[in-house]
Amino acid sequence: MSAFSAKDIKVMSVEFLFRTAFWIVFGGMLMLQVWFAFQSRQTEAGRAAKRVDRDEGWGHTFVRAGRALSLVAFLVIFAIDSPLFGVLRVPLPDWLRGIGIVIGVASLALYAWARAALGKEWSSSLQVREQQHLVTTGPYARIRHPIYSALIGFMIGITLITANWFLVAFFAISYVDLCLRIPKEEQMMIAEFGEDYIIYMQRTGRLLPK
Repeated sequence: MSAFSAKDIKVMSVEFLFRTAFWIVFGGMLMLQVWFAFQSRQTEAGRAAKRVDRDEGWGHTFVRAGRALSLVAFLVIFAIDSPLFGVLRVPLPDWLRGIGIVIGVASLALYAWARAALGKEWSSSLQVREQQHLVTTGPYARIRHPIYSALIGFMIGITLITANWFLVAFFAISYVDLCLRIPKEEQMMIAEFGEDYIIYMQRTGRLLPK
């Protein structure tokens, strides 16, 4: 006689589907970031070396480091299917977790589109370079920060897929961090591009189309 009932087998099958979806979405974002980081290094060699850096402060650095370490810990717990993962489970319906898959995949597409449109103007830190150009094509024609929109969508997607309180907290902290970063970035862009960027702000939305 089987140790598992038909209901147990169905639950395990559904959970396997969501676990697979998580690794596809998470792995997809990781591969995109590695690919575009490689592309950035290729184009960076031919650019002017002089930069004007905007310090984000030690607080931002510590938050980033803490998030990275906590995410690594979560991935280990998730990969080995630790009992701790079950303790932190959020009772979400399967249809909502399915929507998370759609959101996650859509966020990958938006991220790739935005990074491709931004090209060599992208930087991981708040800074402007010599001969910096204001990009207003692709998703930037409607949204000022489509990469941030994609990252928020990605975090919402994997949070729904895993249905876990850890990622709920991770998303909340990351969202606050982005909300604090965006005004600084926009002030930097205004200082660099002046009236052109102010006009651009008036016809675009910050994270969603206006």
